[in-house]
Amino acid sequence: MSPAPKPDYLDRDWWRGAVIYQIYPRSFQDSSGDGVGDLAGIAQRMDYVASLGVDAIWVSPFYTSPMKDFGYDVSDYCGVDPLFGTLADFDALIAEAHRCNIKVMIDLVLSHTSDQHPWFQESMRDRENPKQDWYVWADPKPDGSPPTNWLSIFGGSGWAWNGRRRQYYLHNFLASQPDLNLHNLKVQDALLDAVRFWLERGVDGFRLDTINFYFHDAQLRDNPPLPDHMRNDSIAPSVNPYNYQDHLHDKNQPENLEFLKRFRALMDEYPAVAAVGEVGDSQRGLQIVGEYTSGGDKVHMCYAFEFLSRQFPDSARISSVIGKFHAAAPDGWACWAFSNHDVERHGSRWGGRVTDRDAYLRLMAGLLLSLRGSVCLYQGEELGLTEADLAFEDLQDPYGIEFWPEFKGRDGCRTPMVWEKERQCAGFTDGEPWLPIPPEHRTLAVDQQDSMANSMVNHYRTFLRFRKTHTPLIKGELKLVSESGPVLSFERIHGNERLFCAFNLSDAEQFIAVPDDLEEALDGHGFSGLLRAADIELPPYQAFFARLR
Repeated sequence: MSPAPKPDYLDRDWWRGAVIYQIYPRSFQDSSGDGVGDLAGIAQRMDYVASLGVDAIWVSPFYTSPMKDFGYDVSDYCGVDPLFGTLADFDALIAEAHRCNIKVMIDLVLSHTSDQHPWFQESMRDRENPKQDWYVWADPKPDGSPPTNWLSIFGGSGWAWNGRRRQYYLHNFLASQPDLNLHNLKVQDALLDAVRFWLERGVDGFRLDTINFYFHDAQLRDNPPLPDHMRNDSIAPSVNPYNYQDHLHDKNQPENLEFLKRFRALMDEYPAVAAVGEVGDSQRGLQIVGEYTSGGDKVHMCYAFEFLSRQFPDSARISSVIGKFHAAAPDGWACWAFSNHDVERHGSRWGGRVTDRDAYLRLMAGLLLSLRGSVCLYQGEELGLTEADLAFEDLQDPYGIEFWPEFKGRDGCRTPMVWEKERQCAGFTDGEPWLPIPPEHRTLAVDQQDSMANSMVNHYRTFLRFRKTHTPLIKGELKLVSESGPVLSFERIHGNERLFCAFNLSDAEQFIAVPDDLEEALDGHGFSGLLRAADIELPPYQAFFARLR
């Protein structure tokens, strides 16, 4: 097998400050007419992705799977599910992305598999088979109850009974997603073999699903209760009892650091590959990000859920997160995101609380792309898509079905992309889409926005072009200037280059002092902040950028 062609240059540091466009394959583009997006559809739309000015794509799981959790329940780490195409289709996708000078990162789900995976099928057969300890098995308590009080994120106990072995197995998610036992080095070796398979195929990196869930406490100690004042719904909805525990023992284990070093050592055998980890923890997410990205020998970057939660990001909140990250990870690197396939789109989550949603979303795009770190943009975010309000009978997500109606699950952020307003299914498919297409999304379709100079998608394109011409916004350090009131301002510094960035997060006009060392105001970014003789004028939800001496 010949690796897919790489771009003409190899920059090992390409990930630092990269803008990564997340593609949820089921909902991006269907090329077969079955109503589900696929790999060939992604390749067909690569010119659009390239037109945005992003550096890489992150493709959510497309592996062989029974689809109980839509691909995050893997039954073959080295196969493509027929729903999405073939390995040849994947190779063609990589070739097309590289033609467009776009890196390809793929999702890796290493903490658990499907219960249909051959490893689990063998492991559950009896207690003597070669893979008997490849998953987390434990005897019941004397009364027959589960070994610990650990809970599943999807509701209920984190343990499921297996009558054949007369033991419980651990599942942090669905009961059909048994957790692998990474305390077993043979399991680590098998997972790293799968990683090598995709590296040989030419991928440029990975997004690591639930990176802090890889190891459990080998002593099987109960989690303590979490005090009321520490509870929040950044990882699980408030109706979920998962929020009542302090998850000290079912995840976040110190053994993970050594495995991540093994993972990084494998990646370092290949030129210019990188990984971003998803840290799912409500109490100590930034601390874990710091641990996992420090030292240059684990993962390159991580994201936590501080900006994926419902908490509204005013200037104090944003500056607090920036400061906490710097304290926790002074030599680490963040990857920021406001939306993804697991949370309510921020167009609704935050945009529904402001007076001018369109202007607010433009401002937040500029802010996100100005922070120190890399950035993940979720498909449709660049169109200004809002969360879809689906009927119960349209739900596919088991998470939403379990907690309806207090929590409606993740389907509302996973509805298909809208390409053409007037075409059947907005150009996503010629068949029946796997999720309904909200009528209000059609007016935001790509063909409607492409020709409008001031559209949301063209605002993203404008700012991404601006960003590429100013290295401090990509790789520079960040120094907070003002974090009080409705205006957030900071400097981005790279070598001798210094940029001043100010964002008015309110619906009222604001005026701020001109920095003493301001050299010139910058344009070409799409915002209307104005340098005047005595101050800087910031209209509602507008930004200002300047070069400093």
